[in-house]
Amino acid sequence: MKIRKNLLLFLAFCSGCIAYAQRNVVDEVIWVVGDDPILLSEVEEARISSELEGLFLENPYCTIPEQLAIQKLFLHQADLDSIEGDESYAIKFADSKINLYLQSFGSRENVEANARRTIPQLREMYMREARNQYRINQVQRNLTSSVKVTPAEVREYFKSVPEDSMPFVPTQVEVQIITAQPEVTREEVERIESQLREFARRVNAGESEFSTLAKFYSEDGSARDGGELGFTGKGKWVPEFANVAFSLNDPNKVSKIVRTEFGFHIIQLIEKRGDKVNVRHILLKPRIDEGEITKKLARLDSIAGDIVKGEITFDWAAAALSDDKATKKNHGLMSYSDPETGDRTSRIQMKQLPPEVAKVVEKMNPGDVSDAFRMVNTSGQTVCAIVKLKRRIEGHRANTTEDYQLLKEIVLNKRREKKLREWILEKQKNTYVRINSEWRNCKFEYPNWIK
Repeated sequence: MKIRKNLLLFLAFCSGCIAYAQRNVVDEVIWVVGDDPILLSEVEEARISSELEGLFLENPYCTIPEQLAIQKLFLHQADLDSIEGDESYAIKFADSKINLYLQSFGSRENVEANARRTIPQLREMYMREARNQYRINQVQRNLTSSVKVTPAEVREYFKSVPEDSMPFVPTQVEVQIITAQPEVTREEVERIESQLREFARRVNAGESEFSTLAKFYSEDGSARDGGELGFTGKGKWVPEFANVAFSLNDPNKVSKIVRTEFGFHIIQLIEKRGDKVNVRHILLKPRIDEGEITKKLARLDSIAGDIVKGEITFDWAAAALSDDKATKKNHGLMSYSDPETGDRTSRIQMKQLPPEVAKVVEKMNPGDVSDAFRMVNTSGQTVCAIVKLKRRIEGHRANTTEDYQLLKEIVLNKRREKKLREWILEKQKNTYVRINSEWRNCKFEYPNWIK
């Protein structure tokens, strides 16, 4: 079940994934679930992508279509429940993926050559899939919110499990971080603002369509859709953006320039509908001067030196001096949020850390404070950072004393999976499904697809 669950999550993000190999199949509809088709091209692309990720399926032409069908059941329920994707999460996810590719391939040109897609196309693809996965996760949370487990039930479940069969807990670390945001030069701000003002002038004068300019110039994933974000509630956007977007009343006018953690925006209203609004925007990201980065690296090295000498504590410096909003109120302690459950923990696996942080922490001992280094944050911005390795928990077999939360989550997940399986089986009964004859000869995990 775990492999299949991971596959469902993977498929949610690989539909339309990087096509490293050219497709030369004639596309066709092989399944229909409700009103939604499943295409042969989707299956082929998912198969190739899964193999490149190291996930080799015994029978991909049975497993993948079924998992795509399950995904459609959850998305249909999301439609019924009026669950929308989280735009802020989608932006951050897409930007983090793009930044990872840029680090791996070295340049924008290399990324686009290997991906066979432009950066804006990649960003939009990951934003679209992130929205879908968010909606699926929300449906699953709603369906399993009533599932509970007591400490006695956890202990009883693992009582008969041999020690060597207990789950292995990978090495985990607790890391504190202090960041410094390099200043954007006045010249760069003026360059971007001048460009955005010109865009606004052209739209207001009727010389250009806002959507056309967004497609060509916006550095957001929505560029492919002419900058359109879809109907969104106010709480889904960062406040600076939301306040301006919801204040617009004239679709023929362009907003003032809005600065957020993602860059500089101009916004155009499309339509208001109740407590939601649909807008277009153009995002331009400032280029950071190398001299400004050097200044911040030097400042952080000075702070690290004071910490090592005992003149100040890391806890105090994080709270008083860090630019990282997510951690400064918690003395710089980093956390990881489980994408499925939303649960947060300060005990983080190395692979769950930002790659730049993981590279530094790997060589540290508990109590060490790093030299300053640069990294890309969740908003896609280049920042400078120092970290302290607070604690390292070496990999070990789980036990109910030290790893109770992990073991509790295992029992909860088993009960959640049972609940979701029952829901899928019930959903199958009331959903129209058509499978082409040559795709029916499969041993499906859920037996009621063929009626």
